[in-house]
Amino acid sequence: MKRILTTYDWVYGITQIAAVILSLAAGFLAARLFSVAARRKTLTAWRHLVVVLILFAIEELFGALDVFGIYNTPFLTHIIPTFMLGFLIAALMTQINVNRGCIP
Repeated sequence: MKRILTTYDWVYGITQIAAVILSLAAGFLAARLFSVAARRKTLTAWRHLVVVLILFAIEELFGALDVFGIYNTPFLTHIIPTFMLGFLIAALMTQINVNRGCIP
């Protein structure tokens, strides 16, 4: 028996595809920003934020795969945000040290 897709299903699917495309673009830009942050000492906290952005892109990709029923992994959807939080805390601590004048 075929299931007829409703307008909600179409809109939900399109937004998931758009989220994947935008997160991949964000991941690509983050990878380019990593080299810029490596050259300037005042942007050392940005290295950690770039890693968070790349992990976010990966998380969005896994979320879209789960929504479309292609691949489901509850393990990664809990572990990746944990690493994101860790890198975010590291970025905050690094920025505090940069503001104090203790540039690593």
